[in-house]
Amino acid sequence: MQVDVMPDALWQRVSEFVAQSTGLHFPAERQPDLQRGLASAAAEFGFADGVSCADWLLSAPLTRPQLHALASHLTVGETYFFRERKAFDALAAHILPELLRRRRGREQRLRLWSAACSTGEEAYSLAILVQQLLPDWRDWEVTILATDINERFLRKAVAGVYGEWSFRESPSEFKERYFIRASDGRFTVAPEIRECVRFAHMNLAQDGFSSSTINTGSMDIIFCRNVLIYFTPAHARKLVENLRHSLVDEGWLVVSPSECSQALFSQFVAVNFPASILYRKGSPEERGLLNLAPRSCGTPAESTATAFDPPQPSVIALANAAAPEKPPAMPEQVLPAETESSQPFSLQARTLANQGRHADALVWCERWIAANKIDAAAHYVHATVLQEMGEREAARRSLQRAVYLQPDFALAHFVLGNFARADARTTEAERHFLNTLYVLRDSSPDALLPESDGLTAGRLVEIITTLLAQTDSADSSGGAPK
Repeated sequence: MQVDVMPDALWQRVSEFVAQSTGLHFPAERQPDLQRGLASAAAEFGFADGVSCADWLLSAPLTRPQLHALASHLTVGETYFFRERKAFDALAAHILPELLRRRRGREQRLRLWSAACSTGEEAYSLAILVQQLLPDWRDWEVTILATDINERFLRKAVAGVYGEWSFRESPSEFKERYFIRASDGRFTVAPEIRECVRFAHMNLAQDGFSSSTINTGSMDIIFCRNVLIYFTPAHARKLVENLRHSLVDEGWLVVSPSECSQALFSQFVAVNFPASILYRKGSPEERGLLNLAPRSCGTPAESTATAFDPPQPSVIALANAAAPEKPPAMPEQVLPAETESSQPFSLQARTLANQGRHADALVWCERWIAANKIDAAAHYVHATVLQEMGEREAARRSLQRAVYLQPDFALAHFVLGNFARADARTTEAERHFLNTLYVLRDSSPDALLPESDGLTAGRLVEIITTLLAQTDSADSSGGAPK
């Protein structure tokens, strides 16, 4: 596929158009991704190249089907059965058994939604999990809705035929029990699994969800993973609010570990499970308490930072607080008694940062560093606070100190790579990403990374592999990926 380099002025206009019409976010470092998507869409729309397609997009309003077709070329579907297994483990061990116990003999219904199902592996994984936990599932009203904006992905999902790559983290007996082997070596979803899932086309960036597509306000569990990182901050906040309204009281929202955000999910109750964080829609009483909780001095809408650009493993809330010229005096009663240890400084720094009180958190980070100058975690948290305050160079210096003190600090290497990538320093970014992969070479895919709030080594390797592939593609085509 030929990809023409797009003039900067045209790229900026197209990027703004795509953000407004689909919610998909293409900052400067993702310009090659946008150009590749437009080159792919050009053939479907009858244009010779991406530039002429871009000119057409800006010349006249697009119909809804045309917008859906455009979005399908700008999204990438990469999934497999029981991806990010720890979230499914939390459902199997904690959430579903309690939900089924409360409903049994009363209102025997269960409604789940795979909100960005791609080619269907996630939705079928949910159906298999329900049948494993609920032997009498036919006596229940079980609804599993699976939606995606990409109609080509949906056609594959409906067909339910998969190759070995979709089973790369599944035992062999899993395929034999829930799939039918075809003559070409692929596997078809068994009829009793397929009948549990209903697929539908949906654009999650739309203002609201049609009740004809889903029963608004009736979902028990919603999976919406690896979606928010591609949305603009405004569309991400709108989507999270729409998802919250689509859940029953005490329903659950599952996002990817790299998407966890104190700012985005402030109206949910964050619940820690082994190796994962899930969000529960509180009861009316709990929501009242959440609305009374202290807020940061700025809101995500006021911040110049984006929610997921590029994806960061930090869950520190976005805020617009400015660092004071002189550290403010802290009330004496706030200081923990055991001042000889750095632990109280760590606790205060993290707590204040998660509350969005970045100026205060910065003070406690500096006290933490003063108490233990060789603690790499102190410098890393210091860097994340500085980053949220817009002090990128100071944050970079703190990250460099963290990796100097702890050379195997994977997240510090990764964030340094993201900084370099955002500044178009491709060689430096690649070096940091390769350092991260080297550090993780012996790690179990399910191993939780320190300071990551639930991100696993395997997921970070996936993210970096994708970023490096984009860089290699760009280099091979003189700056634009093929």
